[in-house]
Amino acid sequence: MIKKYMRTSPTWATLPLRITLGSAMFVHGAQKVMGIFGGRGFNAWTSVLPPFAFMRPAPLWMGMAAFSEFLGGVLIILGLFTRPAAFLIACTMLTAVTGVHWNNGFLLSNNGFEYAWTLLGIAISLLFLGGGNGSLDQRLG
Repeated sequence: MIKKYMRTSPTWATLPLRITLGSAMFVHGAQKVMGIFGGRGFNAWTSVLPPFAFMRPAPLWMGMAAFSEFLGGVLIILGLFTRPAAFLIACTMLTAVTGVHWNNGFLLSNNGFEYAWTLLGIAISLLFLGGGNGSLDQRLG
């Protein structure tokens, strides 16, 4: 059963995608979970209202988003359980695009969805491809 989640495509194209997405997600997640890299930390992050009214209790949803970014970033870099990690990141980025940035337009300079949209696209690519060559998924799977 677990090998199903570690399936991967035999390609090196995923390596730059993994490093790019994983490092961005790890740093953003670390800001939210540990308060490093200029972040406010977990308590401050989980006190923020979520972007959609159905996301209650708010600390649960905001905590899940923070850990999806942090742990998802680590797993993506390692190429371990790449598909499930990419799915969690894709869900978080889709929420960021539609619930936080959409009304500001596309451009990042206006707090638009450009950056989150790009990360969503990379996550979806890894969801389809898996970790690829050089991943722990390939080595252990």
